Parts: sequence; C-alpha cells; structure tokens
Amino acid sequence: MLPTPDQVRQYIADNLDCEHLEVRGDGSHFEAVIVSPDFEGKRAIARHQLVYAALGERMKAEIHALSMRTLTPEEYKANPNG
Repeated sequence: MLPTPDQVRQYIADNLDCEHLEVRGDGSHFEAVIVSPDFEGKRAIARHQLVYAALGERMKAEIHALSMRTLTPEEYKANPNG
C-alpha cells in the first residue's frame, strides 16, 4: 500500500523537531516543506540526510521520490514562499 501525504508528514514529525511541515504527493512522489531548528548551521545535504534518517527504511521501501525545501525557522520567516 502506498503512503499518503499525511502519513509521510507524520513519519517526519515523529522523528524530527519541526516548526512547520507540509507534504503533498501522489503516493510515490512527494514534495515537502520542512522547517526545523535542527537545520541550523547545516548545508542542504546535511539537512536532507536528517530528513532521510527521520524516514528511515520507509525511504527505501515506501517512498520512491521526495523533493524537499529544508529551512531553519529564521529562513522560513524571512521567505516562507521560496
């Protein structure tokens, strides 16, 4: 069974401190906006690795593609749309 955007959102929220989290998708391809203080001082690749770690084995088994915007709370406040 393919995961829903709500399930992917919950998987991330359960394992990563998020101040804002949006997930959209069709069951196999997802887009996410993730705002977390855990991203402070980290480059994009390290931020993505934190998200992949939060998803764990689901990233290999259930989720085929995840496009994400990873922002610190300050970055999100400065530019929430892009």
